[in-house]
Amino acid sequence: MGYSAEVRTVVIASPSDVSQERSLIREVIQEWNTIYTRDRRIVLMPVGWETHAVPEMGGRPQAIVNKQLLEEADLLVAVFWTRLGSPTGEADSGTVEEIEKHLAAGKPAMLYFSSAPVRLESVDAAQYQALRAFKDRCKSEGVIEEYSDFTEFRIKFSRQLAMTVNSAFSSSPTEDDRLQVVSELYSSPALSDAARELLLEASQDSNGMIMNLGSLSGRIIQTNNRGFVDERNARSEARWVSAIRELQGLGLIEDRSYKGEAFFVTDRGYQVADQLTQ
Repeated sequence: MGYSAEVRTVVIASPSDVSQERSLIREVIQEWNTIYTRDRRIVLMPVGWETHAVPEMGGRPQAIVNKQLLEEADLLVAVFWTRLGSPTGEADSGTVEEIEKHLAAGKPAMLYFSSAPVRLESVDAAQYQALRAFKDRCKSEGVIEEYSDFTEFRIKFSRQLAMTVNSAFSSSPTEDDRLQVVSELYSSPALSDAARELLLEASQDSNGMIMNLGSLSGRIIQTNNRGFVDERNARSEARWVSAIRELQGLGLIEDRSYKGEAFFVTDRGYQVADQLTQ
């Protein structure tokens, strides 16, 4: 990496009915790291019970989870849809207890509530009523966010995560770090031949866009009216998909479709393309 970065832990808290949102949170955090870690000197590490809780005896289950996940947490992100969760003996649910403990420690929390349609027969009436009561309480104690589908959630969380990190966390890079940033900004990264070729072509496209689409005949990767994947050729497809991932990982292109279908050259991407043609 060439510089030091401060690790900030982000706890993902939720009942069991928002598994896709939990995955989206991890994806957005990884995107934040890809784009901002070098300049901000901060790495966000997502943690959740499914990946970071370990077996331990000798205490109340939720208290053990709190100790394992919350003690070192810097930020908590909670998501709800139709369920609040099961009571813990100290709070209305495990997720609620995690939120309350985190806030009591004076740490920031971001709460999201889904308004996506749901089949009535699949909803537990008691759970939904408890959730509504909790949501009303949250509205009186702070600012919450609502969303209607996964795309809206991703867009809102991505923007609001960046705002929260900017306001809640600060970093103090050394002068050597600042010089390293300048050096990296104005030097071309080592690119594979495929990534170099794809970036140069995309920088000539009027919209700076790379399309990455699946079709009946195979994958289509195209920019500046040029296709890159040989039809029905798995080796060719793997080569150019890898090139896209390489460029995205270096922050030279960004996924604005949030589906991996439309990538756009970033400002740094144009700078690197200009250097490659000099």
